[in-house]
Parts: sequence; structure tokens; C-alpha cells
Amino acid sequence: MALFRRTSDAVTPLAGVDLVLADLDGVVYTGPNAIPHAVESLNGVAETVKVGYITNNASRTDASVASHLRELGLHVEPRDVVTSPQAAVRLLSQHVPAGSTILVVGGDGLVDEVQKGGFSVTRSADDDPAAVIQGFSPDIGWAQLAEASFALQGRTDTERPWIATNTDWTIPVERGIAPGNGTLVSAVHTAAGRLPLVAGKPEVAIFEEAVARFEATKPLFIGDRLDTDILGANRAGIDSVLVLTGIDRAKQLLAADADSRPTYILGDLRGLDEPYPEAKTARNGAVTVGKSTVAVEGNDVRIVSEGDDELDLLRAACRAIWDSGRAIYGLEVPERLYG
Repeated sequence: MALFRRTSDAVTPLAGVDLVLADLDGVVYTGPNAIPHAVESLNGVAETVKVGYITNNASRTDASVASHLRELGLHVEPRDVVTSPQAAVRLLSQHVPAGSTILVVGGDGLVDEVQKGGFSVTRSADDDPAAVIQGFSPDIGWAQLAEASFALQGRTDTERPWIATNTDWTIPVERGIAPGNGTLVSAVHTAAGRLPLVAGKPEVAIFEEAVARFEATKPLFIGDRLDTDILGANRAGIDSVLVLTGIDRAKQLLAADADSRPTYILGDLRGLDEPYPEAKTARNGAVTVGKSTVAVEGNDVRIVSEGDDELDLLRAACRAIWDSGRAIYGLEVPERLYG
């Protein structure tokens, strides 16, 4: 997978793509509000390319997510939304018989998918559940986490499977960054001494669900996090966009490991339909994107030319650092590149 184009023809990230999959938090909206340029950009894409939406958030149903997106101005139906509960229930069906009683730790979105999958729902470990399924909800507290812990203690993965919709450590909300489902899963792990199977990003189950549903051959995924969105897309063999409107920004990009590097870096979603600049590498390893040039010389990352576009400067710096094969902690990086 190419991290940046090397061809001379200026093409957009949408070239040849038959499906665009967009994450939600940090890409389409933050809290209840749309991110600038996201709605009009995705509606524009949808005029020629199928657009679907992927979310690790397990607290809402696909219908409620679609309703929210329509309120923001997007043209979306429930079928266009792929949720981590849907992927989790697919995993669940591979491990326990249909009709089994499942202990659900999560919100309405997870309960709805478990029931649609043909399972019975309980909230108590005393009901001898066949498995535990856990997803994020802002209403989850100690009592629900304790029930999951009680159900899992003394049982092996085979005896009583534990499936988590996702393990995101944080979630962006209107007031800032809040703890995500990963923190809740970690609490149960600490008490039960077990690790769950995970359905959502960065695992591939949710991407496989999306690609199969839309029958895509060349999808493009848009995310705002390297450790879940981009890592998951790479694992699934899908080209990816890291958009700088959510969790991860320049500092995280510069330090991205080989498994978490995006195909494209965009400031916002208007860049989907704009020519993506070519990265040119000189014999000495200096990388030029647009009018910006960055080189790695010994332990120093040096800005040879700032150019006139901060995004091109970041793209050049990422390419130069990534191609150097050096870990970021062994390099002196100018604050100008990440400040």
C-alpha cells in the first residue's frame, strides 16, 4: 500500500474508489455538531460513489445513528450504517448457538443487535448466560461491570465467550475527550483475568462486514485515529485517509509506526475531491511535497523549505521520517512540525 503517490498525474483520493467508508466521531461530528465541511463533502461524494458509515460506538442503533446524520444534513439510511454491535453479534453467532441467553453490558444499540441476532438478553450473571457481550454506553456503571466480571470468573473462553464491540480508550465529545469503551473493558479484564474477542476497529470484523454489505472491490476508509481507524484499515487491506479533525494530529502522525500509517493525510474532507500532491524523494532522502521539503540528517529532522502549505509540510515530514526507518524518539524534530 502506497503511503503517498509517486505518479506525476494529480489524482484525488477518490480515484478508482467504489465505496467510501467514514468513521463518525471526529470525522463527521463532534458531540451533536457536524465538523466543518464534512456534510457537504460527503454528500458531494455520494453523488458518484457509495458512502457508508462505520462506528465503534455501541450505544446507539443503526437507525438512531442514521437519524442523527440526516439531522446534520447527510443523505443516509440505516443500512448505510455499520456498527460495532453488528460485527460483535456476527462474532457471537460463531461461538454460541442461536437462541442462547447473552449477558449484555451496553446500551440500546447493543441490545437491539443481540435481539435481532436471535439471542435472549439478560443483565444478570445469575441467569447462567452462554456468553458476555460488552459495548460502550454513557450509563454503564460499577453494577453492570461487576455482573460481567461475575459471569466471566472461573470460565474459559470456550466455556463462556466474552466479546467486546471495541476497545477505544477515548471518545471525542462536545466538551472534550472522554474515556471510551476500552477503559470499561479494562476494568472487567482486571477483575476477571481474561481478555475479550474484539469486533470493532482496529480488528477486521467490522471492515469485513462493511465491504461485504456494500459489495465493494476498492473501498476507501476515512478516520481520525491511528491506533483504531488506520491500523484497522491497514489490517483489512483498505486504503485510508487520516483527517485532522479529531483525535490524532501532526504529533501522532509523525510518530506513527509502520502498521498505523495512512495512505492520505487531509486537513478536512474537502480534500477528498482535490488533487493529492505527489511526494518526490531525492537521492539524499529529502522529501518534497508541493513547495515543502524535509530531510532527515543524522539525528536531526530538518526543514529545508517550509513552502506555502502547512499540510504539504506535514506530509513531507511524515514521508521523510517514515522512510528513514528511524524511531521518532531517536530523532530531533522541530516543534514547527507538530506545534
